Amino acid sequence: MSTMPARIIHRSIDRNWRDVYAFAAAPQNMPLWASGLASGLERNGDDWIATGALGTVKVSFVPHNEFGVIDHTVTIESGLRVYNALRIVPNGDGCEVMFTLLRIPGMTDEQFEADAAHIAKDLAALKALMEG
Repeated sequence: MSTMPARIIHRSIDRNWRDVYAFAAAPQNMPLWASGLASGLERNGDDWIATGALGTVKVSFVPHNEFGVIDHTVTIESGLRVYNALRIVPNGDGCEVMFTLLRIPGMTDEQFEADAAHIAKDLAALKALMEG
């Protein structure tokens, strides 16, 4: 497989990175800002289950860490696994939240742009929650 096109979508947040990480990394908080998981997440062993537009999906997170990494893999009902890199990085007294969007094979330009806009909206929601 060749390298997929990628786009890094980020938002500056005027709040300590550890606070943002603690909030954003908690699966029970994700429906408050990650609209793709608006139905909520239910624990299923080490993973989490959500129901949404793509049907039932399994979300597997990396363990909590000291590096601000909230990477997670989403497995949809068809078996397609999508890797999502999400990072919280210190920036002065605040932080940067960065999501790496990978364009999966078969995704149209319109779908890629729609996903990017969706992620930007979610990061704006996280910013509003953390700064509000």
